[in-house]
Amino acid sequence: MDIRIFILFLSNQVIFITSKIINQNVERSIDLTTQVVRETVKITAEDTEGIPFNAYNVVFNEDLAQHVSFVSAKHTSKKLTMRKVSAGSTNVIMFPEAAPSHVFYIEVIYTSQIQPYPEEIKQADKQFVRYTGPMYFYSAYKTRFQKTQVKLATSNIISYTQIKPYAVSSNKIKYGPFEDISGHSKELMTVHYENQTPFMSVNRLERTIQVSHWGNIAVEESIHLLHTGAKLKGSFSRYEFQKDGRSGQASIKSYKTVLPASAFGVYYRDTNGNISTSNMNVLKESVELELRPRFPLFGGWKTQYILGYNLPSFEYLFNSDDDYVLRMRVIDHIFDDMVVDEAVVKIILPEGCASIQLIPPYSIRREADAMSYTYLDTFGRPTIVFSKNNMVENHMSDFELKYKFPKILLLQEPILIITFIFMIFLFTVIFKRLDFSIAVHLHKE
Repeated sequence: MDIRIFILFLSNQVIFITSKIINQNVERSIDLTTQVVRETVKITAEDTEGIPFNAYNVVFNEDLAQHVSFVSAKHTSKKLTMRKVSAGSTNVIMFPEAAPSHVFYIEVIYTSQIQPYPEEIKQADKQFVRYTGPMYFYSAYKTRFQKTQVKLATSNIISYTQIKPYAVSSNKIKYGPFEDISGHSKELMTVHYENQTPFMSVNRLERTIQVSHWGNIAVEESIHLLHTGAKLKGSFSRYEFQKDGRSGQASIKSYKTVLPASAFGVYYRDTNGNISTSNMNVLKESVELELRPRFPLFGGWKTQYILGYNLPSFEYLFNSDDDYVLRMRVIDHIFDDMVVDEAVVKIILPEGCASIQLIPPYSIRREADAMSYTYLDTFGRPTIVFSKNNMVENHMSDFELKYKFPKILLLQEPILIITFIFMIFLFTVIFKRLDFSIAVHLHKE
């Protein structure tokens, strides 16, 4: 009996992966209703020799790995720990206990996998897109049984891959059950269908968080937005757009941005000034902004704007003596099913902060620290900068920034103001007492 057990040491934890693991059953659900692809996979994995294991490898082929934005795993309602192996595109799922069989779920979100087809359409035309992805669950292990369900935005399907058994019902395509699928299967599936949902992405997000120990946190975002759907063919007619409700169905007229519930002093402007075509709705758990660009966005069109607001620091900044912890989201909800190609987050701390430690919720790219200068600064404010590419809504998690700040430095700015005012009064007194006249004064004897 040939049984091999691989033992890995990952973050001081012993991982057992046996060579006899198979996928006894796989149920895939692929959601293609928006611009992002959401794949949920229910896996029943077991060892054919009954050997307990507490780890499972999730792999992606090279062509698919570049589109992967987010991966998570859970067992019923409990989230499972997943670690990325430094070499290659392999993630290791770790179970709480070793067992010969595990039932768990994997959620994978892909971006830029749905492309407009045709690439150009007229203003009144419908938008059709084409999805190309793996026909079978790509795995390092053999799969005994598998079913796949594909959910589309509409029932208007132009074409799709037909591998028996399959069935089409309204906007759903069901494949399977399939049996005995070998590992690392690369067979592809293609679906061409109508999708009028907005296709837009944030090419670049520059988010600046300025922390003040006087009770306020200022947040400002510079957003570069691009419509990534089918490009507009021909000229744009404002008359047809307003007259016919079917004109420009895939265009972006407005969208909702969600801010924290405690946000106040919100502003929304571009290079031309304040944009008044926006509405703010204060809810119990959030602040909703309905943002309407100055013009509707068609395929290939882009816009840029600045969104800013303030937050009370007591909700996000915590301290014990001179030790401080800042907990805030890496990014906010910009629009539904958002895609952020590149996000750059800049955190400006008060002057005098030291022993700075950044704890991100996921892997990021840390940039070089810098200094920022503003009013009443003497030697500059420490500025932490980090970035990440290919982000979606699931990346809306909190980071932690720990640092030390001597409370005596809170008196620095008041002392500077008092000293400045004192110098003005002193200069005024001296100036009033000096006589700069060149005339000769005659004194009576």
